[in-house]
Amino acid sequence: MVTPPPLESSRTEPDGSAVIRVLSYNIRSMRDDTDALARVIAACAPDLVLVQEAPRFFRWRKKLARLAADSGQVIVSGGATAAGPAILSSLRATVERTEDVLLPLTPGLHRRGFATAVVRFGGARLGVLSCHLSLDAKERYDQGGLLLDRLAGMGVEHAIAGGDINEGPGSRTFRRIAAGLQDCWATAPWGGEPTWTRNGPYNRIDAIFATKGVEVLGCGVPLDLPGITATDLRAATDHLPVLAALRVPAS
Repeated sequence: MVTPPPLESSRTEPDGSAVIRVLSYNIRSMRDDTDALARVIAACAPDLVLVQEAPRFFRWRKKLARLAADSGQVIVSGGATAAGPAILSSLRATVERTEDVLLPLTPGLHRRGFATAVVRFGGARLGVLSCHLSLDAKERYDQGGLLLDRLAGMGVEHAIAGGDINEGPGSRTFRRIAAGLQDCWATAPWGGEPTWTRNGPYNRIDAIFATKGVEVLGCGVPLDLPGITATDLRAATDHLPVLAALRVPAS
């Protein structure tokens, strides 16, 4: 584990660029300790939360809204309408537009989708995508290509994607995404690396990616962040969160 220095705080720079905190988190449909989950998210002080496995069934909007309120966020997009991925944000973000995208369905496999948005922080304009890729290797690889295509088609200079990739950095789909985008942990490692620690093997299957113009100030699992305890991390869900500090240039 990399010993983490303090992670950059959110701010708007004099040149109009913005330093933002982005959290990617598989919340397992809020089937675990939702109070612990809200405490972890709030302690990370994120400007954007890229959620995977948001509630999708009975009263899913109410459940997601409660999590957003309890963690100091608001809902931007996604949930059941994106087959699980969602985007939350702080009130610092100005939302320009959103779109929930359902991906092609392979018979016999779970439906997947992207939650997407274009947001502004001060003078910085940013495309955002949350994803949870397939357990099937071929479908997952195709979805990695669709992710890159979707970001390229959002009409913005700078963009980020985060989510549960369902494979580690040495695997084919992860490499495909990282060939077109910065893998934020590899660019500026901070905190812990493995995001899947239940039942082994430990691996980094959750990640945040950014286009080349975004400066990565630090990215990793916030193990030693003030307000976050090992007990809450274990109780909140079966994944560990990924937190990144990014400087987005003014558009």
